[in-house]
Amino acid sequence: MTFTLADWMIYTLWVLFGFMMLDFLIAFAQSFWRGSLHPNVALVYLKDMLYYVLPMNLLMSLISIDPTGWIFVIGYFIGGLAVISKYVLDIISRFR
Repeated sequence: MTFTLADWMIYTLWVLFGFMMLDFLIAFAQSFWRGSLHPNVALVYLKDMLYYVLPMNLLMSLISIDPTGWIFVIGYFIGGLAVISKYVLDIISRFR
């Protein structure tokens, strides 16, 4: 485990996918035990991959053309923290 900038970007994506999977498992289990299992449970997460993860990957691929070297990196980490906080708040709201 190293601490270079590229590694922190990968760790951010791992944490994001971890919270996304945890939220999915909680939503799946709750809908399963209620007896209201519907395909929308999985489709919501596929949509989130398209709306949240794909733009972060686009920012990651555009870092090489950034003249300052920090604008896209800062945007990537702000976006990553925003998505992670969204899933943390979603997990908390599922238990209320």
